[in-house]
Amino acid sequence: MRSLSEIETAVKRASRAIGFSWGVAEEVGKCVRLLELFGLPGIKNVNQYFIDKKVKKFENLNLIIEKNLTVSEPFCPIILGISFLDQISTMVSLKKIEFTNIAYPILFIPFLSRASEISGKKILVRLDQNEILLNLNVNICSSFLNQEIPEFANEIEIKFIDNEDNFTESEWNSLYKLAEDTFVEESDSLKKGAAGAGLTDND
Repeated sequence: MRSLSEIETAVKRASRAIGFSWGVAEEVGKCVRLLELFGLPGIKNVNQYFIDKKVKKFENLNLIIEKNLTVSEPFCPIILGISFLDQISTMVSLKKIEFTNIAYPILFIPFLSRASEISGKKILVRLDQNEILLNLNVNICSSFLNQEIPEFANEIEIKFIDNEDNFTESEWNSLYKLAEDTFVEESDSLKKGAAGAGLTDND
């Protein structure tokens, strides 16, 4: 079994060989490593992407707005991902971000996962009829159960999810009330033995 370090290094070098700068290649290596870590087919898809890149043209999108339409060719998932990370501070303020026609969308996903960590918010991604929830770069939840992830996604929608508790106030109060049973009332002896409670000041 290949280590994650081997995967990242090989992908980085292959990305440079295919024509990306070392800086971009390093980002691709990190993202494919992340896909493989989460059990998603990163090597398989980046391999096929590199093969297609030699004979096909993909559109680069550098400035992302709310609705992003391709002119003729599918968007390159790598340049798109890097642009998204570079513009994350403005992306968070948009309620919904839409794209049409992204090539190898699975390669775009780890960039979004990292964006989730940077922004501190979960990101919900819809690729055509399938949904993916990105949780602060800790895990990726997907409805692609036992399905092949398509090489092209026609409609892509991205939403940032506001952080909210998964429990009600009454549930929290009930738990906290139980926790109070472990609290110890402060006595004079505890006050004297507590940290920083010495009788002399050495400052």
